[in-house]
Amino acid sequence: MARARPRRVVLGVTGGVAAYKSAEIVRGLVKAGCEVRCVMTPTATKFLGPLTLAALSRNPVSEQLHDPALWEMAHLSLAGWADLLLVAPATADFLARLAAGRAEGLLDALVLSYKGPVAVCPALDCEMWEHPATQANVARVKEFGYEIWGPERGDLASGKVGWGRLLEPAEIVKRALAAKPAAR
Repeated sequence: MARARPRRVVLGVTGGVAAYKSAEIVRGLVKAGCEVRCVMTPTATKFLGPLTLAALSRNPVSEQLHDPALWEMAHLSLAGWADLLLVAPATADFLARLAAGRAEGLLDALVLSYKGPVAVCPALDCEMWEHPATQANVARVKEFGYEIWGPERGDLASGKVGWGRLLEPAEIVKRALAAKPAAR
């Protein structure tokens, strides 16, 4: 009997303080037997080094839409490879870009190219989460069929307590493992 291949997860990391938690997400997915490839926005690399995610995932980290070192178009090859596209954390700016259908960077273009399940895990300050524009963007993203996991209420990087905290990495891993994979 043929052995099933491991679940393939692309983890998109956007630029916010919660980006450091993406390392725990990668570790949990790999420990559960998943293959993980990471895509980081330029701002994400200000909060967490790509080398950390490369070491934990055992794969190179993609950062640029037009990387001259790659013969392939990363957004298209990753879109064909993945069983699940997970964005954690997702900033208010990234939610707005998703809602508008923008494809200015690698992660944006990947989401637009991907035909499988997309899960987005917001992480932002409470005022940003509660703003009508963010709520409208979340509603629009849901209309596209993307799942929104979180945020939860708790301590925020600003020192406030409120809605906007990234779900705990273990919860994100649990949901990723339970998500229905892309049809092949």
